[in-house]
Amino acid sequence: MNYWLLKSEPDVWSINEQIKAGIKGADWDGVRNYQAANNLRKMKKGDLCFFYHSNIGKEIVGIVEVINTAFIDPTDKKKRFVAVKVKYKSKLKTPVSLANIKRNKDLKDIPLIRQSRLSVMPIDTKSWKIILKMGSIS
Repeated sequence: MNYWLLKSEPDVWSINEQIKAGIKGADWDGVRNYQAANNLRKMKKGDLCFFYHSNIGKEIVGIVEVINTAFIDPTDKKKRFVAVKVKYKSKLKTPVSLANIKRNKDLKDIPLIRQSRLSVMPIDTKSWKIILKMGSIS
């Protein structure tokens, strides 16, 4: 299994909207960055992703699971980019803010810090576990 971080502006798609999508999940679409799209292509069914509220909040708020691997993004008229389908798994008891992530020296090399504009990024197992502990998964 691999771990990822998916960023969404909560006024566009929030964790609560993801929860409402239920077990059928929702397309993670609209990604228009080639590096982020390549990360979507690498995702496998069953991979887990942190759900990060960007711009408003700047915090990891939950976890979603990949339930469909990469397919042509239906919102891309030129059919160059891909989407995946994810379903809600859980909320973090305590959202993990970007400020708290930056304060943790063990997380200094994660892409969220090094490539802050990237919307889909891998998270190594050690960092995944640290962030889970910080968020006291509910």
